[in-house]
Amino acid sequence: MYELRDIQLFAKLSDAHVSEIKANSVVRSYAKESIVFYEGDRGEYLYIVIEGTVKLYKTSPKGTQIQINRFEAPAVVGEYACFERMPFPATCEFITDGKMALVPYDLIYKNLGDEEFSLEIIKSLTSKIMVLSSLIHKETIFSSEAKVAKMLLENSEIFSKLKYNEIASILNLTPETLSRIFKKMKKEQIIEVDHQHHVRVLNPEALETVIESNKIKTCTNCIADFKKQLGME
Repeated sequence: MYELRDIQLFAKLSDAHVSEIKANSVVRSYAKESIVFYEGDRGEYLYIVIEGTVKLYKTSPKGTQIQINRFEAPAVVGEYACFERMPFPATCEFITDGKMALVPYDLIYKNLGDEEFSLEIIKSLTSKIMVLSSLIHKETIFSSEAKVAKMLLENSEIFSKLKYNEIASILNLTPETLSRIFKKMKKEQIIEVDHQHHVRVLNPEALETVIESNKIKTCTNCIADFKKQLGME
């Protein structure tokens, strides 16, 4: 289990400030599939993952999950809601057993005068913006086949580590769609899957072709279409 001092955000604070934060924070244990907070909830804490892995996702009007990101300890979650005093924009769920440190907002605001602390906050928020930008690009530009091809090229090991429904959630696909694409790719000898479900890419050039070919969604206003899918319009 990680300590606050192991979190980059708190690494440069004085011992006195870290001790004050630890003394006023709450550590909670969560079982796998436990919800930390729901999209739309209002919170009083900044959440720090100190053990385990969580996922953040939004729920579409049709009830499907659109996974935004996953975070393994140590990680900071909920900065936006903390600083804007706004409801959480996504749901946070543990995908393993784990623990969270809940830091009161007032202690975060109290330390904003520390230059190093403020810089780390900015870095953390900027990284989340980049993740969201990447998600919007993926969801509004790539077809289902292209999304699978891109993940196979960038992180084929994940297909051996996670269940199909988990990978489908990450890619914002139905398990049936992912299974159909995999069957097609196996038939065309682009990939092979052994009896232990280990995936091996046989033809990376074919995957590049899938990404770069005309298997791309066309939309007149991609950002508006994505916001509509999330129920933001």
